[in-house]
Amino acid sequence: MGEEDTDNQIQTPLLQTQAAQRPLKRTGNLWTAIAHIITGVIGSGVLSLAWSMAQLGWIAGPLAMLFFAVVTVVATFLLCNCYRSPDPEYGPGRNRSYLEAVDMNLGKRNAWVCGFFVHLSLFGTGIAYTITSAISMRAIQKSNCYHIEGHEATCSFGDTSYMLLFGVVQIVLSQTPDFHNIEWLSILAAIMSFTYSFIGLGLGFAKVVGDGYVKGSIGGISTSSAADKIWLVAQAIGDIAFAYPYSLIVIEIQDTLKSPPPENQTMKKASTIAIVVTTLFYLSCGGFGYAAFGDDTPGNLLTGFGFYEPYWLIDFANACIVLHLLGGYQVYSQPLFANVERWFADKFPSSGFVNGNYTLKLPLLPEIRLNLLRLCFRSMYVVSTTAIAMLFPYFNQVLGVLGGLNFWPLSIYFPVEMYFKQMNIEAWTTKWILLRTFSMFCLLVTLFSLIGSIEGLITAKLS
Repeated sequence: MGEEDTDNQIQTPLLQTQAAQRPLKRTGNLWTAIAHIITGVIGSGVLSLAWSMAQLGWIAGPLAMLFFAVVTVVATFLLCNCYRSPDPEYGPGRNRSYLEAVDMNLGKRNAWVCGFFVHLSLFGTGIAYTITSAISMRAIQKSNCYHIEGHEATCSFGDTSYMLLFGVVQIVLSQTPDFHNIEWLSILAAIMSFTYSFIGLGLGFAKVVGDGYVKGSIGGISTSSAADKIWLVAQAIGDIAFAYPYSLIVIEIQDTLKSPPPENQTMKKASTIAIVVTTLFYLSCGGFGYAAFGDDTPGNLLTGFGFYEPYWLIDFANACIVLHLLGGYQVYSQPLFANVERWFADKFPSSGFVNGNYTLKLPLLPEIRLNLLRLCFRSMYVVSTTAIAMLFPYFNQVLGVLGGLNFWPLSIYFPVEMYFKQMNIEAWTTKWILLRTFSMFCLLVTLFSLIGSIEGLITAKLS
């Protein structure tokens, strides 16, 4: 780790983030910010959008995506004003991360609550990535089986062994001391993310053109009962909620921007452009996937085997997913690792277990530096995400639960509350009422999606 920047730094170790370690030179502009946002938003969540569209239908599906796009833009605009303080454009104080902004504007108690949701989000993403990677590895095996044995063959394989394999690789990768040593992994993950997303879009488009007509209906997939339909709609909303927000990285991206113009102005423009581009891409992926398969739309566009050929392209797309998630797991886990280990280092400064480093030399390999706390904690962390993924290997339901858990507190509640404090908005003014109504409505939508996704998870487990 580099030297810590003590300017406006949170003093609670567990709530510190890697953003505070960034060098102070800022050269970013509108286009670099747009690139960072799009890279941060588009990920494995795009694979579930066709299924979400199928549950909602041709009217509610696009409207739901547009709703989350607008909500994300509004929340981001509020959050952009929290980078500088006390004035959002010219204030001398800088908050270099989301948690620093919460701590500065709302105090330590709120920062700890926010930190809990942040780390829950990071942990949950690790579980989702373990499930998705195993499904993609299994899909490669099934794709080859169908190609050799025929599309009617019984190509059924488990995914437990693939989850264990993914976990073993992550235990090794997690021993990397800090985030700065895996920047190449982050770049690789971003390239892979765009590759498989465009392959999914292209395959859906090609199938619609080949069939010569558009499948699907206004009301979406029919179910045996109204209750089943409600639960599936709730899960679909949760999946869309998982795919959109990027609140955790807004301020960190803003901290890379040069000024003038004021950083919040640049960030607002970048966010608007990036969300428009992302929404068009999401509507295309979800729309063409649903148009291609109608009521038979798979939960995961590239692993549900709506597509059989060209099998090599399916294999390549799923290999890209696995490579993306190998890197993405570390991108989301390393900040959590650093926060917990820093807390232990401050709590037990004289402990050899916590602070001691040991060198391991193996034949034909370079020296490996080991820290016992890092080895034990990170290995236990990976084991726990792998174990939970093996207990609940349900792609759409898990994404829905994560979207329902994290969307409102991190993307709506804290940005709104910080904006109230930053701008000194008085109670019962027009702006206060509008933003309170906005927050409460988003809370109700989030609770609906969370309850439906939990019901789907329990039903899938018991069936």
